[in-house]
Amino acid sequence: MSETPKRRWHIAVFLAPAVLVYTAIMIIPLFGTLRLSLFTAIDHQQTFIGLDNFRKLFGDKYWSDAFWNALKNNAWFFVVHMIVQNPIGIAIAAMLSSPALRFSAFYRTAIFIPTILSFVIVGFAWKLILSPIWGIAPDLLQAVGLKSLFAPWLGKEEYALTTVALISVWQFIGIPMMLIYAALLSIPDEVIEAGECDGITGMSAFWKIKLPLILPSIGIISILTFVGNFNAFDLVYTTQGALAGPNYSTDVLGTLLYRTFFGFQMQLGDPNMGATIAMMMFTVILIGVCIYLFGIQTRMRRYQF
Repeated sequence: MSETPKRRWHIAVFLAPAVLVYTAIMIIPLFGTLRLSLFTAIDHQQTFIGLDNFRKLFGDKYWSDAFWNALKNNAWFFVVHMIVQNPIGIAIAAMLSSPALRFSAFYRTAIFIPTILSFVIVGFAWKLILSPIWGIAPDLLQAVGLKSLFAPWLGKEEYALTTVALISVWQFIGIPMMLIYAALLSIPDEVIEAGECDGITGMSAFWKIKLPLILPSIGIISILTFVGNFNAFDLVYTTQGALAGPNYSTDVLGTLLYRTFFGFQMQLGDPNMGATIAMMMFTVILIGVCIYLFGIQTRMRRYQF
């Protein structure tokens, strides 16, 4: 007689709390947001209008201009992190993983500390540092003979978004550094020693041996950067306010959602249009994650195995 397969009830028991919490704080609000985006307020009553809010978002010039401007700014925010934060984080991790480096624990801690700071502290601190009136940035540049390079970076449309993105890079560069550092430490010593026997040492060992082995970690960092940047709100709000000045040059989807949903100054709150923007944020992030999971990660697995 064949044995009856065992029912692994313990798996359901252990998963149940996480599933319930995730459903309560993620799944139910998501469907609530979707439902809200399909209605509008008429005479203080919620009336079903289908996809009219989405047509309004893309068809009405007022809404479409604001949405595409915010999406473009979000994309640039992400690009700055990808070309500045992640490469520098990988380089720092590679240097800190060197056995010959002294005080590496101190350097890791010092670089990671900004990550645990509040957005409010970081935002206001950098506003003070970069202020042309009472900030220390002009004096520091003058001390090294570069005073001519100073400009009110947070007050000029062409510089403001990049400046905020670089402040975010400064704050969060510790995350890719620590993830890559852990990935480098997990590489077996036998692999490195085998490369040394073949004459692969120094930077060649990093490019030819270590980098291919940490590609999955770099992929995870990239998708975390994407999700985090397209959910950006706190730092922009702290440094530039809800209007994301100057002249909406730092407006991202998060600040646009905030002003639309809750209202700000002369703009009345519209929860239905706010939910519509929130669903578009979710859609953009979902598309990016799917591209990574079914495109990039699949190729990495083929490359690795």
